[in-house]
Amino acid sequence: MAEPRLDHTGLSVRDLEAAADWYCAAFGYTREVALRVDAIDLDIVMLIHRAHGDRLELLHRPGSAPGPRPAGPAEAALSQTFGHVAFDVADLDATVTRVLGLGARPVMPPRPSPEPGVRMAFVADPEGNLIEILSRGAAS
Repeated sequence: MAEPRLDHTGLSVRDLEAAADWYCAAFGYTREVALRVDAIDLDIVMLIHRAHGDRLELLHRPGSAPGPRPAGPAEAALSQTFGHVAFDVADLDATVTRVLGLGARPVMPPRPSPEPGVRMAFVADPEGNLIEILSRGAAS
């Protein structure tokens, strides 16, 4: 039996099409499949990053409401749930600049991470979901 591995991360969003377009533009994902679950009025768009196979599942259900939107990573750690999604990139500064230009909100500018050799930044996507952008060992 193969070892378990993380298959995807699911994120409930207000505007499925806008969120899918944004994550594709911001982080290089493409649409893998769109699904519909009529029994619970749920629409899903699965995104995949063709270079490494990471998958992000975006879900929309009418009547859903935004959950807590922490102001930053310290506040997110006060809630015992998923706090953020993180993307490892080659060029931290260029990626942060690009996603801010696409409508992300700055949360924490690029800086050294507590993890040695890693730099990190935090932004919020256009719906307010917290995103960590990090670069491991790159001179970015």
